[in-house]
Amino acid sequence: MYVCLFDIDGTLLSSGGAGKAALEEGLAEEFGVRGTMEKLVLSGRTDNAIVSDLLRLSGLADSEENRARLFAGYLRHLPGCLARCAGRVLPGVQALLGLLGTRGDVAVGLLTGNIRAGARLKLGHYGLYEYFAFGGFGDRHHHRDDVAREALAEVHRHLGTRVDPGRVWVIGDTPLDVACARAIGARAVAVVTGWHDRTELAACGPDLLLDDLSDPGPLLSCWMGSDLHCERES
Repeated sequence: MYVCLFDIDGTLLSSGGAGKAALEEGLAEEFGVRGTMEKLVLSGRTDNAIVSDLLRLSGLADSEENRARLFAGYLRHLPGCLARCAGRVLPGVQALLGLLGTRGDVAVGLLTGNIRAGARLKLGHYGLYEYFAFGGFGDRHHHRDDVAREALAEVHRHLGTRVDPGRVWVIGDTPLDVACARAIGARAVAVVTGWHDRTELAACGPDLLLDDLSDPGPLLSCWMGSDLHCERES
């Protein structure tokens, strides 16, 4: 059995800035604060870490109560932001997920910094939610490596057996996706569909580097045999 763990933003879809807009609206509605989002680095980070930083930069206590209020505001605004932002499913994603869903030797899950409810809203808006039965999410963790550990535990729970981490593939668009794959002993696929260019992603040493997911061949060829060398570029 092989396992594919997909990142969401920049890998499966581009929300057109809907997530950022929903956080901004939630912060304004709950706390009357605007303009803080521009100070944050978002790429590859967990929602939990982003919200903690956002509260501190806004001069607010990073408390459980304030995080809960901000997440509630974010989730209230996210559907409307998704509807009005010019987002899209990224090239090849729908076909690849459909193909993987027909294979009995592949389990498909998520490894995302999104909180679970936010992931459901984003994927549901673009008709992708049904493809994923399990995953690791950014509800509790500040660091993506910990999300990867949660995702691997969910792989074992979902399948009812332990899987060799070398048969797990993490597919993402940031250096942190590659790093968290290494943290659990998994393989890494980097796609140049997010904020990071090919040179930057190549420097992280992914097992496979793709412009996008339009051609499933390079990924599927890596599963033809454990002794098959998988080239780093398509």
